[in-house]
Amino acid sequence: MMNEPRQTPVRRQDDPVPVLDFDAGLLLRAQDVRVLLLDVDGVLTPGDLIVGEHGEQFKRFCTLDGHGLKLLGACGVTPVVVSGRDSPALRTRLRELGLSERAVLGRSAKLPGAEAALRDLGATWGETAVVGDDWPDLPLIARARLAACPPVAHPEVLARAHLRTRAGAGHGAVREICDLLLVAHGVYRELLASAIAGT
Repeated sequence: MMNEPRQTPVRRQDDPVPVLDFDAGLLLRAQDVRVLLLDVDGVLTPGDLIVGEHGEQFKRFCTLDGHGLKLLGACGVTPVVVSGRDSPALRTRLRELGLSERAVLGRSAKLPGAEAALRDLGATWGETAVVGDDWPDLPLIARARLAACPPVAHPEVLARAHLRTRAGAGHGAVREICDLLLVAHGVYRELLASAIAGT
């Protein structure tokens, strides 16, 4: 059965106590994660392919997801993008997030590239979380310690995920996974307090 993050009522603006409350089983599963493998279309983006008249591709990304990926450094989790597609728009966003060096792009068979990335990082599948939405992601989802998907993923992915996010693809789904990892690694509360204090 998939779990979703629980949220509590609104708090005072200066209250540093987190409102996110994740299932204990998910937190245990996330504690050992060192690598986060991410699909792009249907995970980091809403999944729409917008193609211009000259073949150029446009993609929409969520800033919540981007900030979450940047925060992962505080808990030692390395994000790696594994996508069957490649485009200038994607490469630009990865460069902005500092993820260009940790990207496997343009390969329809994702498993070999993901395994090579894990070897390079000295990590195992038992230390890996995956966020995917469709069949090409299933080999990664089947091996991951923690598998997550957006709410409109393919039914076969939904049936195999430990977590279905509340937020949609390209609308904060990845941020939910980042928050889960930050909580599981014990750094979320400190990062939140620092953000509220403006330090």
